Amino acid sequence: MRNFIQPGKVLTLVAGASGVTSGDIVVEGKLVGVAATSAVEDEEYELNIGGVYESGKVVAEAWAVGDEIFVTAGGLLTSDGTGNTKVGIAAAVAENPSGTGRVRFNDSF
Repeated sequence: MRNFIQPGKVLTLVAGASGVTSGDIVVEGKLVGVAATSAVEDEEYELNIGGVYESGKVVAEAWAVGDEIFVTAGGLLTSDGTGNTKVGIAAAVAENPSGTGRVRFNDSF
């Protein structure tokens, strides 16, 4: 196919005003992923939009495998969808209290 560009699991984007740090959860409109590289404003970085990642979560939540998971404006993972952006599903049980959780980031919704 002459119009094929790439598999699309990793995208090259340009960092906004606050920059990006490798490992950050990044929300760009409806596009959500984990930064693979760090970048300052206006510099390119790589964003992984699929796969399983461990990241900080709301401590006072318990998750079951398969629960829908969202990210808060502050960058924490949560099972509360109210006003938060969906990122994927819980890939492992997360206890209450615990500060991290494993999430399968969806590459499309």
